[in-house]
Amino acid sequence: MITRTRLAAGVCALLAALTAGLAFPAGAAAGEPTGQDAPKVDLVLDVSGSMRARDIDGQSRMAAAKQAFNEVLDATPEEVELGIRTLGANYPGDDRKTGCKDTAQLYPVGPLDRTEAKAAVATLSPTGWTPIGPALLKAAGDLDGGNGSKRIVLISDGEDTCAPLDPCEVAREIAAKGIGLTIDTLGLVPTAKLSRQLSCIAEATGGTYTSVEHQDELTDRVNQLVDRAADPVVTPVPAEGADRCPGAPTLKSGLYTDREEFGQQRWYRVDVRPGQELRASVSVAADRAVNPGYGVLLRAVTSKGREIVRGEAAGNGRTDAISTGLRYPKAESDDEDAPAETVCLGVSHSFSAASGVKATPGLPLELTVDVVDGPSPAGDVAAFGLGRGWWLLGVLILAGFLAGLVWGWLSRWRVAVWRTN
Repeated sequence: MITRTRLAAGVCALLAALTAGLAFPAGAAAGEPTGQDAPKVDLVLDVSGSMRARDIDGQSRMAAAKQAFNEVLDATPEEVELGIRTLGANYPGDDRKTGCKDTAQLYPVGPLDRTEAKAAVATLSPTGWTPIGPALLKAAGDLDGGNGSKRIVLISDGEDTCAPLDPCEVAREIAAKGIGLTIDTLGLVPTAKLSRQLSCIAEATGGTYTSVEHQDELTDRVNQLVDRAADPVVTPVPAEGADRCPGAPTLKSGLYTDREEFGQQRWYRVDVRPGQELRASVSVAADRAVNPGYGVLLRAVTSKGREIVRGEAAGNGRTDAISTGLRYPKAESDDEDAPAETVCLGVSHSFSAASGVKATPGLPLELTVDVVDGPSPAGDVAAFGLGRGWWLLGVLILAGFLAGLVWGWLSRWRVAVWRTN
């Protein structure tokens, strides 16, 4: 049975609401926020020599960043644990190897002492290189541990100077660890090359990129990102799918994240009891340059390989993510001890890597699974993708039949009248 596009879109919208925690049970399901740990934010500031440039509201980039940081520190919510890391702040020399190690924790991630943090920021002076990649690796370590939200806010005015350690690849590796860390980036008076690099870093972890040319823009945006860290979030639970259904992990209702390489297929299992309905959706994100022409397929099959239902979507051109969904109701049983049915969920996509783009790690995917009490009767929402539309189809058939009879009678009557005259 092939799910129609409208049905798939409706399912995806419904599952998006479930993902936000609106429809999950009160108990802690997979991917549901527990509120046990405080949200953490690490502000990573570029203090390289180029920050001396005086092109932000008549002041230097460094002065604008300091003023913005002071205002952000005053407005940081009490529940947020905040730290500050620098890159290029300490080594003024020309030795590249040394310069690319120049990243340090200016203020440790933890409960915020505003006076101490402001004093630390005041000591900064534009100095050296721009080791973005090494700084991101260290910042990820600053936020290690805990199950609260984790966010890195990177502020830079120049692209990384420590190739071949590509900061985009570093961001993808961080995302592939499945630790729920988001990287947001801000470019100070950015060039086209810097915008591309910072956008790539943000996209790899589901973050945002913002171009900044005024001090108040910098303050407002960093404040927004710090406040966002304090909002309740659903952190996907890492799940490693298998190449075949028999060895796949069994999932319960919740939000899961995985990585799928080009040309790969991932399998997961879900137990559905009689009278329940399985609802599932998947999103695959293109976190790097991909070739035009792509699609994603989500299949539900029995343990013996017979396809039950599928959802699919396709496109061509630039995209950030592509999603599809499905639903499968299992009919009720008169036997109260009837066993659950193991449904195999298979995810595959047809993305292909552009020339020169690394194929690993695989593209990030998010899988939403929800098992709820099904409708009665179970078959009325899945019959050939029409659901309750069978009633409408029957009415249309009957109306068409009656209209045909009336039209035929009128035609014969008009012909008879014409012949009589």
